[in-house]
Amino acid sequence: MKRVLILEPYFGGSHKLFLRGLQKTVAADYTLLALPARKWKLRMHLSAFWFVQELEKLAVEKRRFDTVLCSTFVDVAVLRSLLCSLAGWNQNAGIHTYFHENQFIYPHQVQSEDSRQFAAINLNTAMASDSCGFNSHYNLETFLGAIQALLKKPADMKSLNCVKTIRSKSVVLYPGMDYSSVDAAAFVKGKRRARSSSPVIVWNHRWEHDKNPELFFEALYELQKKGIAFRLVVLGQSFANRPLCFEEAEKRLAEEILHFGYAETRADYANLLHQGDVVVSTARHEFFGISILEGIRAGCYPLLPADLSYPELYGEEYLYAPGTLARRLEEYLQHPVKLEEQLIYDLTEQFEWKQCKYQYEEWLFAEQLEKV
Repeated sequence: MKRVLILEPYFGGSHKLFLRGLQKTVAADYTLLALPARKWKLRMHLSAFWFVQELEKLAVEKRRFDTVLCSTFVDVAVLRSLLCSLAGWNQNAGIHTYFHENQFIYPHQVQSEDSRQFAAINLNTAMASDSCGFNSHYNLETFLGAIQALLKKPADMKSLNCVKTIRSKSVVLYPGMDYSSVDAAAFVKGKRRARSSSPVIVWNHRWEHDKNPELFFEALYELQKKGIAFRLVVLGQSFANRPLCFEEAEKRLAEEILHFGYAETRADYANLLHQGDVVVSTARHEFFGISILEGIRAGCYPLLPADLSYPELYGEEYLYAPGTLARRLEEYLQHPVKLEEQLIYDLTEQFEWKQCKYQYEEWLFAEQLEKV
């Protein structure tokens, strides 16, 4: 059995779900070295050093792996240089990096030289990796496009061929989905869960600026002023510097709220999703969208920006143009659309882990990668 070393400096959220699903689905002898999901900037700068120190604690005979899987919070260029002198290390081990995101187009609140350095680490990581997996074509193409734009800036370095090199060793691998908790919550004592009398709007994203919660709540305030009935479930992880709009929304929408805050367990989260009728994204930054698929699996109609990764994954009927969210929500609330079970299956099943298994086995263990 292949020995796989996983290096994850940000073991939480979608990164954690991804790795748990991978380990359950793709057979291998896994060793996971991980750090909690916080202080991502320090992780990008320092985690390579830390991981090598952790490997030095292993017996020499335990340091030999066939494959290494990293996320983009690892500086693979630094990692690779340090591993060269690690006793017992298999120099032929392939190093693969999975791009859940790329820092070139992350919508930082303040653009600065500080943010550019993290994009540069992503570039160095892609060049130093044996292969790169991207969670959507949108992620891959924006990454390569940003690199192409960067390479035009230095007048005396025009011959760099980074884009061609990275594309040649890159594949698009949608992150596998585990719907087991959502599916289990669909039934109560053998009967499908009943829904609220008024349509329920679900927003289930991280409480951070890149998910644009301000736009979401402003649309709800418009509905509220018009006297349009709805109920509200707001989910997602909250952080110390959460946007102020959440505090205001919890007060102004108190009459509509069914739930407002983080769900402590997967079962609680799934139960709350099943109360919903429509799941909304207002993201300014989304490379795939796990939370939307979870909402759809629970029977929620998706209403998503006609931008980012969404047009790649969903039909036009589920997408809204800039400035039209409030109107589209109003139309839905007045004429709710129930997703039939076959449609739910068609929209979600292609991303289930068992559907992705072979692609991941090929990526991690095959010697030759099919070019995208």
